[in-house]
Amino acid sequence: MSTPAIVAEDLGKQYKLGLRAQAATTFREALALMATAPLRRWRALGEASQGDEILWALRNVSFEVQPGEVIGIIGRNGAGKSTLLKVLARITDPSEGRARIRGRVRSLLEVGTGMHPELTGRDNIYLNGALLGMKKAEIERKFDEIVAFAEIERFLDTPVKRYSSGMSVRLGFAVAAHLEPEILLVDEVLAVGDLGFQKKCVGKMEHVAGGGRTVLFVSHNMAAVRQLCSRAILLEQGTVALNDTAHNCIEQYRRYFRDVQQTPLADRTDRSGSGRMKFVDVGVRDAETGHEGVVASGNTALVSFRVRLAAGVCWRPDTVLRMSLLDEQAYCLSHCSNLISGEQIDATGDEVAVSCRIRRLPLNRGFYTFSASVGTAHEIYDYLADLGSFEVTPGMFYQTGRLPAADHSSVLMDYTWTEQAAESLSA
Repeated sequence: MSTPAIVAEDLGKQYKLGLRAQAATTFREALALMATAPLRRWRALGEASQGDEILWALRNVSFEVQPGEVIGIIGRNGAGKSTLLKVLARITDPSEGRARIRGRVRSLLEVGTGMHPELTGRDNIYLNGALLGMKKAEIERKFDEIVAFAEIERFLDTPVKRYSSGMSVRLGFAVAAHLEPEILLVDEVLAVGDLGFQKKCVGKMEHVAGGGRTVLFVSHNMAAVRQLCSRAILLEQGTVALNDTAHNCIEQYRRYFRDVQQTPLADRTDRSGSGRMKFVDVGVRDAETGHEGVVASGNTALVSFRVRLAAGVCWRPDTVLRMSLLDEQAYCLSHCSNLISGEQIDATGDEVAVSCRIRRLPLNRGFYTFSASVGTAHEIYDYLADLGSFEVTPGMFYQTGRLPAADHSSVLMDYTWTEQAAESLSA
């Protein structure tokens, strides 16, 4: 067997919560801080020993990665995925254990970091490339390819401060994606840009993965993990819960979320957002039959949310509710929001009840989950992955009552077959 490209041995990373370094504003204060440093360190150790000021972002993490393997790192928010990549990238030191890496390492952890707003796109390609470890000759050799990938030819000599956020992200990813290291660490970069650019990103990552390079890939996009990775590591609360095939890790990850859905929304701790509004109840009902949690294909699905507003917060006209539907394989099938449909929700009070009505539900038999967020175009108030689930049973989407095999298609198309004259086929 070949020598592993990455070996992690009992890696641990702890953070002390609430212990801030006091900043000196004068030379006299700086001297005083130097004199009292030993006492402050002793107190910090005493506080840490109580156990309530320590957060273990990683604990006892061990695994090996062979050269050329593409490994997915999955887990819910706060599981330690990004911390693990930062330790492997030598951005932060582990608190315990060690990691041995053989080969040149490059990381795509924060796409666009290092972009200078006053410099042009051309200048930023050289700047960003240098920050990522590329030599000038390497940047010049790939310059045209980077520009074409980022789709910024017309704006190449325009200051980046005049770019849209999407253009800046595309440029940052284009530079980073054209690195040629032996080992590549990737953190959620396939969520950048619009849908068309995301497809280009997946294609580029497939090219990288097929080129014999070792890749560690962090993502919440389970479809991309299935597509790109042969193996995966599932992290839960900073420890390795499963190190197995991508399929088995994703299945355990999905089972975890199905268990999470049994937790009352008020007790869910895996939410993100500012907290100005929070989901407190959710339900799915078949509008025709009245059944809860079960909808027949072709019937109207009513997905209802109850949102609680924090004290002093009012429901704004530009409040946006978003919902993403996923199948059992974690493929996103549809994205619904009142911003896309052009509907303004007018509501008052401390709690607001809102429903999304999906007419003629175009889903095949099976189990489906959905994630949801509430906020504005600029701020997320509350977001919960796998907020709820429901079952779709065979219905009358087609008047025959027949449906294609569930493993052939999740989405049902509204189509008709008609006869057409042979001579008109080329028209």
